[in-house]
Amino acid sequence: MRKVLAYKLARPDGWDFYTGKTINYRENIGRIIKCPNGDASLGICSRGVIHASENPNDCLAGARIPCSAYKVRGIPVCGDIEKWGFLKLEVLDEVFDLDTLFGWKYSEAIAPINPLTGEVKKPTELDIENLVKWASVWPSIGTSVGASIWDSLGISVGDSIWVSIWDSIWDSIWVSIWDSVGDSARASIRGSVWAYIGSLFPNITAWGYANHKPGGYPFQPAVDLWRRGFVPSHDGKTWYLHSGKTAKIVYKEAK
Repeated sequence: MRKVLAYKLARPDGWDFYTGKTINYRENIGRIIKCPNGDASLGICSRGVIHASENPNDCLAGARIPCSAYKVRGIPVCGDIEKWGFLKLEVLDEVFDLDTLFGWKYSEAIAPINPLTGEVKKPTELDIENLVKWASVWPSIGTSVGASIWDSLGISVGDSIWVSIWDSIWDSIWVSIWDSVGDSARASIRGSVWAYIGSLFPNITAWGYANHKPGGYPFQPAVDLWRRGFVPSHDGKTWYLHSGKTAKIVYKEAK
C-alpha cells in the first residue's frame, strides 16, 4: 500500500494520549517513530498500531482537547472509515493553527466564555429582545437543542467539546443556578449551554430538529445573551435572566 499523509493528535506537551509517556511527537519531528508493540494482526482498534486520520476531527475519537496536532506520513497496515493503523510513522511537522485545521473555534473551545463571571449586569433593550426571541422558539426546539448539536457535530467531536465546556464552566453554573431552580428551569439552562457549544462550529449550516433559514443558526439569541453575560432560565411560566457570580435574577418576562 502507498504512503499516505495523515494527522495525529497528542497531548499539549506532545506525548501520546494512550499512555502519556510512550511517544513524544513534538520531540520526534523529522524522525520516524515506531509502534512499541507493533502487531498488524491485532487490527485497527488495538495497541498493535499507531492511529492517525486523514480528517483531523476523526482523531478526536481517541483524543480530546486541549491537544497538539502533527502532520505525519506512513504506510497503513489496517484501517476503518475514521482512522488508519501504522507500524511506523514519519512525523513531518506540528500544526499550530488548530482553528483552521479543525474548521471550528478550537481556541475558544479550550477557553470557553463563562457568562456568570464579573459584576452583575443590567440587561439592555437588545438583551431583552434576544430573551423574547429565545422564548418564542423554545417551545418548538427547547427539548431538542442538545440532540441537534450532538447529531450535527458527531459523537467523537461532540464528546470532546462537551468535556471541555463542562470542565471549564459547568461547575460555576451548577453552583450558581442548578440547586436553586426546578427541573423545568434546568432544561432551559442546559439548552443555553448546548446553544453556546454549537456556536463554536460556524461551518455547520444545517442543524437537525430545527426549522431555520439556510446558513442561519437557530439558537443564536441564547448565544448572544451568553456572550453578553446572561443565562436565561424558564420555570414553565416565567423567563428569567441571570447575571454575575451569584447568578442574580436581573430580569423576568412573564409574557
